[in-house]
Amino acid sequence: MASAAAPTAAVPTVVPPLEQLRRLAVELRLLLPGLRVGEAQETTKEFNPETFWRKLNEAAVNVAREATTLTEVFSRVPLPSPQETKRFCEQVHAAIKAITAVYYSLPKDRGITLRKLVRNATLDIVGGMAQLVDVLFITPGQSPDSSDLISYNSVWTACQQVPRIPKDNKAAALSMLTKSVDLVKDAHEEMEQAMEECDPYCGLLNDTEDNSDSHSDEEDDRLGFPNNRDLYWSEEDQELIIPCLALVRASKACLKKIRISVAENGKKDQVAQLDDIVDISDEISPSVDDLALSIYPPMCHLTVRINSAKLVSVLKKALEITKASHVTPQPEDSWIPLLINAVDQCMNRIKELTQSELEL
Repeated sequence: MASAAAPTAAVPTVVPPLEQLRRLAVELRLLLPGLRVGEAQETTKEFNPETFWRKLNEAAVNVAREATTLTEVFSRVPLPSPQETKRFCEQVHAAIKAITAVYYSLPKDRGITLRKLVRNATLDIVGGMAQLVDVLFITPGQSPDSSDLISYNSVWTACQQVPRIPKDNKAAALSMLTKSVDLVKDAHEEMEQAMEECDPYCGLLNDTEDNSDSHSDEEDDRLGFPNNRDLYWSEEDQELIIPCLALVRASKACLKKIRISVAENGKKDQVAQLDDIVDISDEISPSVDDLALSIYPPMCHLTVRINSAKLVSVLKKALEITKASHVTPQPEDSWIPLLINAVDQCMNRIKELTQSELEL
């Protein structure tokens, strides 16, 4: 009688190195949505800022090291064996999980603005590592080319930024306010330059102008090329731009004064009020951009009026929140009423110049 066949031992599945890289990239990208909305972990342990920043810096150094190792071993032939690749991928995944765990350990009561900066830095690191793994998967065993180096440098640069993150919510608020001031300053300078040149599209339509001899005006209209009405401001347009520029200048002054008040009077333990100031101040630059874009020809005066009103609303709210906070110890004697008055004057002039649009 034949004896029963002995059971065959299960053979472990060997995953090819490149497939392991592909899976790692997918796993890293799956971490991003959770990071974007990630809540702080509940814990009974007392938060230690020094320990937190030390762990975050160490985790960033570790990620940069793993990015270097991975780039080196997958940029030459032969590629690592499946077993070696498994170890490399596990080390990368562990390094990324470690830095995300440190981020999640930062409590909300340290400040929402501070958490946003740490979150953004963590997102840059995780996203950069996923991009690097993607590039190595697509072009394995090749000397690092420009795409490899760009991906590697993005991870390395993101890790290098970690020690530069502000260490408390007041410093984080000042960092964000400075960024907003710079953005509004740039928008104001672009508007002024366009006005001085009286040519808002200078340098953008040279190709069209070079071919002007070969196209009639009728043909240009049919092909969608802009005509003179679309390229230049009328006298009425230029008159309206003047109070718009003044309003953007007032926006810059508001942000500068808010930043100074936070720097001089802001208290690190008043995290909620600092967060409120930053949140509303963050809306100023996008509102300035909307107004700046609406002044380019062909200008719609009604759109300019609407965007101006939106900006004024944001500015007044920012000033009122600042006035009610601890950074303005004597609101009755402050600079805030002067700026509100300046903003109102700009808006009143814009209303005067656009009143005819409402009567049509």
